[in-house]
Amino acid sequence: MSGKEFTNVTRRGVLQGATALGALGVLAPAWLQAGAAHAAGMDGEVMTGSHWGVFYAKVQDGTWTEIRPWEGDPHPSHQLPGIMDSVMSPSRIKYPMVRRAFLEGGAGASPETRGAGDFVRVSWEEATELVANELKRVSETHGPTGIYGGSYGWKSPGKLHNCQNLMRRMLNLGLDGAFVNASGDYSTGAAQIIMPHVVGTLEVYEQQTVWPVVIENTDVLVFWGADPVRTNQISWTVSDHDNFPYMEEFKNTGKKVIVIDPWRNETARFFDAEWVPIRPHTDVALMLGMAHTLYTEELHDADFLSEYTTGFDEFLPYLTGESDGTPKTAEWASDICEVPAEQIKELARLFQSSRTMLSSGWSIQRQHHGEQSHWMLVTLASMLGQIGLPGGGFGLSYHYANGGAPSANSIVLPGISDGGAAVEGAAWLTEAGAASIPVSRVVEMILNPGMEFDFNGKRQKYPEVKMVYWVGGNPFSHHQDRNQMVEAWSKLETVVVQDFQWTATARFADIVLPATSAYERNDIENVGDYSSRAIVAMKKVIDPVFEARNDFDILADISEKLGARDAFTEGKDEMAWIKSLYESAAEQAPARGIEVPSFDEFWEAGILEFEIPEENRQFVRYGDFREDPLLEPLGTPSGLIEIYSRNIEKMGYDDCPPHPTWMEPVERLGGADTKYPFHVDTAHPNSRLHSQLCGTSLRETYAIAGREPCLINTEDAAAKGIADGDIVRVFNDRGQILAGAVVTDDIRPSVIKVSEGGWYDPVPGGELGALDVYGDANNLTVGIGTSKLAQGNCGHTAMADVEKYTGDAPEPNVFTAPAEG
Repeated sequence: MSGKEFTNVTRRGVLQGATALGALGVLAPAWLQAGAAHAAGMDGEVMTGSHWGVFYAKVQDGTWTEIRPWEGDPHPSHQLPGIMDSVMSPSRIKYPMVRRAFLEGGAGASPETRGAGDFVRVSWEEATELVANELKRVSETHGPTGIYGGSYGWKSPGKLHNCQNLMRRMLNLGLDGAFVNASGDYSTGAAQIIMPHVVGTLEVYEQQTVWPVVIENTDVLVFWGADPVRTNQISWTVSDHDNFPYMEEFKNTGKKVIVIDPWRNETARFFDAEWVPIRPHTDVALMLGMAHTLYTEELHDADFLSEYTTGFDEFLPYLTGESDGTPKTAEWASDICEVPAEQIKELARLFQSSRTMLSSGWSIQRQHHGEQSHWMLVTLASMLGQIGLPGGGFGLSYHYANGGAPSANSIVLPGISDGGAAVEGAAWLTEAGAASIPVSRVVEMILNPGMEFDFNGKRQKYPEVKMVYWVGGNPFSHHQDRNQMVEAWSKLETVVVQDFQWTATARFADIVLPATSAYERNDIENVGDYSSRAIVAMKKVIDPVFEARNDFDILADISEKLGARDAFTEGKDEMAWIKSLYESAAEQAPARGIEVPSFDEFWEAGILEFEIPEENRQFVRYGDFREDPLLEPLGTPSGLIEIYSRNIEKMGYDDCPPHPTWMEPVERLGGADTKYPFHVDTAHPNSRLHSQLCGTSLRETYAIAGREPCLINTEDAAAKGIADGDIVRVFNDRGQILAGAVVTDDIRPSVIKVSEGGWYDPVPGGELGALDVYGDANNLTVGIGTSKLAQGNCGHTAMADVEKYTGDAPEPNVFTAPAEG
């Protein structure tokens, strides 16, 4: 991708796409026109926000007809048109629905029909009564840990309509916290547990050395398993896209960019970077080979290691092979990672002789033994001795939500609490509930009640869960080992799903509640996860279609049936809550030396922007620590970077030693016991957010033969008799999918790429081992935890085979609503 193309995507491409899709809005399907109430007084243009940025929505006769980006967005995402289409999609959930067998036979009836699409329409009153009665029944019958309320997913942004907090708020206030919760997330499950032991903070969500400093000072910029040109399109809040001009500016300097990745990703193409096509899952070995080169050639920074770290002397015997008889030489590493030994040495020398920023993605920790990857990255950066220097060291969030964009002097919005001990507005940090499990162990928990498990130094038992309540997420996309999940769901008595589209998860529910999209209600949100450079009024674009209702209203009604409506609502409606959240944030303004308008003035304007102080454009991560490690210690027991951890040593885990270590994963390319010949790279998609927007017309811009693309190397394709555009079957012992072949040299041999987030579409529905005819990559991934320490997910651990599909390929059926019974 040239610089010119990069810029064109910013404006013209989005506008053309929005206009084209706008025409589809005017000619909306008859079922939508019939179901959408006329939004009286709403015609015109409305500003609102999304994970993809701030935008304007044009409404005509109550129908959303056009979408265009906010002029303050420096790089609007080409995904914007998909937002509008998601509201009008044939996959919208129109009415409350109940699985027929559940309605006729009660809880636990015929679980094998989950996923088969046999639903019956019911009234809201009946649906609400069913849910409330099930919550009471399961709580009374199975005790305080019978309900799983650890719902997880990329809910829509907004500080009020945070469906996960609202659902837990209902459970906390209506059932006195009688539910099982979850901790952590799928994105950084391993890193956020190991990093506090190493550097004393989560690290993965911290501000980075800011881009202006990188542009000025960094000589070598390394993206290690990271693709920020692709992934910075989205943010957890409302995206600012501030990093895109900075990336353009760095590119124009002509300085060195290196991408270490099994495929030549968007970022490698944009920067015209040096591509190091590493074998997947061998990052630790490559880092060790570099570290050995630095040490044996006396290029390591001994002074930095002595002053700012602890434990290098205990790590050294492993590095040199003194402790295990295997020196971690470049030649040793090369045999594992298939990067030539001389290139490993050259990279180590280059990093040492230049101001180098090691920017790592989270992919390298979403794998078996993923804890070791970022621990070793920090160790390598410590040996280079550049941590805390302008433009040097490491960063774990340049690819996420535009980390490294300078922060504004702004007020920060709180969010509605979950009614328990949650960090306000941060559902994934909650401590509410009667018990908690690591978030990615939900299937393991359902299948193994009473089983003991280890987690970060503690031994616990899985509770016996009989009911699951899921809002704003799609675990039948983001969870690993899909068929194991289907098996687990058959053990449940009741599954409630609250969403606005018929995702695979909704199809595996007993009770389905139709929620509004973020564009059929009012809310408020920060713009920029790291910059916080604005607050946007997320104004309602259109009235709710069909019988969709806001999460707040749905859960308030359920709370009422549990005797807790007043506690849930606190006597405030939607706009009263939004106003209170804004006014709470406005109280921060005097201390920050800024003035903010009244709520009414803000709501009328639609957006409130803040200035970025010059000092924030100079922020260097770990700069204060480097300047004075005694006065600015880290949060580790020693106050230093811990290359060897005494705390982890005390845990005695056989799968997480006390210093970074190369450990063979359960399966990998080149592994001695690996059964299948291809590693499946499950990288993020370019035209959706995980599984969001998969059920929209955006799919037509990338699907091959109506299915998820499968990138395959030219040589591999020839050997398999696969041509560009063929339908292929990708399979292993865990599952099988159909996909559309893309033959390319942008992926290394023996690796195929099927992006995560494709909607699961089994034929026949609900059957174990069924062929997924669209292409959900998690049919193929392993469902084990990263280690006893973090119990994170292994979403990138998958070996499989691929073949040309010669049978009659069933058409995908998951993108339309099930027939009404």
